Amino acid sequence: MLQSKAVLNGVNRRNFCLGGMSVLSAPFISRRSFARSGGELVFVSWGGSYHNAVLKGLVEPFMAETGIHVTMVDTPDLAKVKAQILSGNVEWDLFDSPGPLAATGSREGYWEALDTSRLPLSELSVQPTHDLAPFFLTAGGIAYDPKEFPEGRHPRNFEEYFDVRRFPGLRTLRNRVSETLEVALLADGVAPDQLYPLDVARGFRMLDTIKPSIIKWVEATTQTITLLQAGEADFSYSYASRVQTARASGGVSIDFSFGQTLNFLEYLSILKGAPHREEAMQFIAFALRADRQAETMNLLVNRPVNEKAMGMLSQKVLPWMPDINPGKNALVNDAWWAENYAPLERRFKEWTLS
Repeated sequence: MLQSKAVLNGVNRRNFCLGGMSVLSAPFISRRSFARSGGELVFVSWGGSYHNAVLKGLVEPFMAETGIHVTMVDTPDLAKVKAQILSGNVEWDLFDSPGPLAATGSREGYWEALDTSRLPLSELSVQPTHDLAPFFLTAGGIAYDPKEFPEGRHPRNFEEYFDVRRFPGLRTLRNRVSETLEVALLADGVAPDQLYPLDVARGFRMLDTIKPSIIKWVEATTQTITLLQAGEADFSYSYASRVQTARASGGVSIDFSFGQTLNFLEYLSILKGAPHREEAMQFIAFALRADRQAETMNLLVNRPVNEKAMGMLSQKVLPWMPDINPGKNALVNDAWWAENYAPLERRFKEWTLS
């Protein structure tokens, strides 16, 4: 069992070892007709298959059980969180974000304190902090079309992803410094367990080498898949969960390399001054229940943080769970990003435009 402080210092690998398993700028908003007798809340999450999985696994059951109406807004944006809080006009309640964004928001004071007594603490492999609730663990890596690029013709790890001579073609990377900088350093030969503190200058030098081959700095996660499907990208930095979901939908030639992955935690947090704080807290408690974690992660294809949920997962999704292997895979250090995200994100955005 991890303590709260340990969450932001990186996740203990043994706690995630798979061997132990016996709206503001035209956002997409999902509006369904459900009873509103129990209140309402606005939940900022992600689009595409992720949106659909969270809607089916969490949002609709939550609305049915509580009567609280949930409006989903796609694509979390920390800059919009800051703008809402500074203006005193907070429209969002609940925020779903990867560790670096969540930890940065915590450092900046963007989140409300959580009532952790309402969470199933004894069942969680990762403990919440005072303002962040762990949601799941996910794996980022290389997606490709196996028909176009059979074995031997596609990159299997990040070093090969950056080798555009051996594996020519257009690529994608995320339009944010977190994950992207780690991938660049891993590609340059930094050992996964020696990543932090990140060598920023070295990482940007490595990114310079691949910049001409990047077709898209991806903002919306669904594009990591659609750009491959459309033939605009030959290879894509995506997520095992997204690739498996695309494969399961049928008729899609796509695969994911587990040759090397970058793993990270996703968190839920409540905006400071959120108009529906109580409803948001109810949702977090609901989302961490074993039954909800299992159903949602069977759809999302990510690793639940509620250990009881592991025994409820479908056999079909188990091979797609993130593998914490210190020999080849890396784990994002949220504490490091909490101290460094804001200035490096500005530098990264300026670099992409240069």
